[in-house]
Amino acid sequence: MATKRPVSNLLGLAVLTYLTQGPMHAYEIQRLLRERDADRTFRFSYGALYGVVRRLLEAGWIAQVGTGRRGKLPQQTIYELTDAGDEAMRDWLRELIAEPEHEYTAFGASLSLVVVLPPDEVVELLQTRLARVEEQRAAIAGQVEQGVRDGLHPVFLVEDDYRAALLDAETGFIRDLIGRVPAWREQWEAARAGTDGAQS
Repeated sequence: MATKRPVSNLLGLAVLTYLTQGPMHAYEIQRLLRERDADRTFRFSYGALYGVVRRLLEAGWIAQVGTGRRGKLPQQTIYELTDAGDEAMRDWLRELIAEPEHEYTAFGASLSLVVVLPPDEVVELLQTRLARVEEQRAAIAGQVEQGVRDGLHPVFLVEDDYRAALLDAETGFIRDLIGRVPAWREQWEAARAGTDGAQS
């Protein structure tokens, strides 16, 4: 069961984790997030980051330790991880790794409502999605290969391995679903007729 936390935005977990490297200001945290392509994992903007930093501060998980300047930017507040924040961060990370949690996906939602579309059209749409998923899978493989060539240890690429595994699973699912649609046609069309009748 998920623990109730004063900060639940996963961007907060990223901030806490980055602060284990030492005190830094929000602009520096944002720079690290962008350098590490964190926008593929966390939804963030500079405004959202400041909101999360404020909530972490209110929770006592980070503390202000002074100000600093980077280049021509104005003075920035520097934050450090507190003992409470360090403990909360590690507990949060452990929970996310160990406890499966239902995630609401747009594709899952669309599949739950798919019967209102003609089966032939759905097959075409699935084939389009399949091609795009395969493109994404190839792009991730290229990123991993480049990371290895750049000397990154595999532990720093495990997130990409996870994405690749999910895309592999989705590829298999879509191919199987396309193959099953013909056997469902009669019942599918009957269900569609019912939905069309409800609209008229």
